Amino acid sequence: MTITPSPLQARLAAVNERIAAACVRAGREPGSVTLVAVSKTFPAQVVRGAAAAGQRHFGENYVQESVEKIAEMSGNDGVDSLIWHFIGPIQSNKTRPIAQNFQWVHTIDREKVARRLSEQREARLPALQVCIEVNVSGEASKSGVNPEELQALADAVATLPRLRLRGLMAIPEPTTDEALARRRFARLRELRDALNGRGHRMDTLSMGMSADMDAAIAEGATLVRIGTAIFGERKHA
Repeated sequence: MTITPSPLQARLAAVNERIAAACVRAGREPGSVTLVAVSKTFPAQVVRGAAAAGQRHFGENYVQESVEKIAEMSGNDGVDSLIWHFIGPIQSNKTRPIAQNFQWVHTIDREKVARRLSEQREARLPALQVCIEVNVSGEASKSGVNPEELQALADAVATLPRLRLRGLMAIPEPTTDEALARRRFARLRELRDALNGRGHRMDTLSMGMSADMDAAIAEGATLVRIGTAIFGERKHA
């Protein structure tokens, strides 16, 4: 008897197939890219459905919502193995719940936030895996450190206890121009490689969403943050 997958399972499988195909085109191993399913605004039961289909990494943008969701899911079969990524803007007065509930933070863009995360990460927990967000497209409305200020911030973050600097993250401007998208993603890779040339040991590029993940994978993404293609259109919080 053939079991028909649910719409969520079918969309998740299609995204994984798309990632694998993009890796093949780029001459990369499919396992070199990790899918972070962006579950912001969706309830815990939807996350549970994705977890039941094998998804392990989930991304959240809103502190209050995500902490409640993580608490609701804790203790359920299989969900204690989930890995939670904070991928939204960080207010300095909201760092404690982020430090206490997440395994990854992608959006550090100033030293004050990094220091608070380090101070508020409990010693019983593994080091918080972090990325610095870089404004690679120069948009005034976008979060992220300017490339010219990146080295100083990376040097500062790398010295903080309870944090492990893993790499860089970017959200370039939306575009249908694939060549432009690839240039933005290539810029982030070049910045990461330049920092590694100065002694850092970063292995992560968090870049690429539903509309542009193929271009991001072609330029070296190791984490892609996909929401709409998995969960459908979301209600804006």
